[in-house]
Amino acid sequence: MADVIRVDSRDAADVEQIWRQYVPSARLERIDPQRFAFHWLSVRLSGMTMVRYTLTARVHAAVQPEDQLFACRVATTDGWVRSGRSDLDVPLPWATDSTQVEAHWAVTADVSAFIFDRAHAQELARTITGDELLTLRLTGVSPRTATAGRHWNRSFEYLLNAVGHVDDDQLLEASLMRHALVTTLSTFHSTFLDAAAKDPHTAGASTMRRAVTYIDEHAHLAITVDDVARAVHMSSRGLQYAFRRGLDTTPAAYLRRVRLDGAHRDLQNSKPDVTVGEIARRWGFGNTSRFGDLYRQTYGRSPRETLERD
Repeated sequence: MADVIRVDSRDAADVEQIWRQYVPSARLERIDPQRFAFHWLSVRLSGMTMVRYTLTARVHAAVQPEDQLFACRVATTDGWVRSGRSDLDVPLPWATDSTQVEAHWAVTADVSAFIFDRAHAQELARTITGDELLTLRLTGVSPRTATAGRHWNRSFEYLLNAVGHVDDDQLLEASLMRHALVTTLSTFHSTFLDAAAKDPHTAGASTMRRAVTYIDEHAHLAITVDDVARAVHMSSRGLQYAFRRGLDTTPAAYLRRVRLDGAHRDLQNSKPDVTVGEIARRWGFGNTSRFGDLYRQTYGRSPRETLERD
């Protein structure tokens, strides 16, 4: 379940208390009590925390993580971001898993950050690439290209909006975490990119049958494509390739269809007091409106029509 913290404060002590958890090396240098303002939002998921805050004060912050992978954007018109002796491009994000990065602003900054647990991120990166010996490391602080950096900025906004609809949806939470990690690791030079560039594993008929069987038997649970790949001992990328080659579809599309079929059966056989939303959530569809659109495209009528007619 997502852990959400919101703070709107004009008390510097609130900044210091929160920074002790997330950026212990940051400090407030000068505060104008008339202008000081702090607006904080953080959402902690399994293996990742998203942070967005605005701070009006004179600030110097230094980040040098040990057990985390830290990707961040400091948007300010009166400051700088620096790694060693190199100035970084302020409108773009930066990332580090060990290298120190410093930021300074004189008046106001809007800060956006993904903070990943390093061990969790490495496990997921190994599953995605199929490289069980992958040691996940960032090999550059700046984005590979300005275009990649701008894509990271847009993705952060999308994910911050989407995370507000997570509730207790473990499937959506895992999907958002995966999206955030892959976007970050694709934006910056890393060992993940090197591993992902290798030829994907291929699957024989028996492996494909195991994958299909696993989905058929576990679709009612909060499984992801990564879970399916682990269950049949192959990479997520290899599984994508195998489904495309063998079934002309993707694992995600096949899983979605199995879940739709399960929901369809439940709608046909449901008790009078059961709602469409309950059945949708039972089969991993956290967004009832989206479920309705998919259902209508597949069965030619709305879920409510099936529920009331059958």
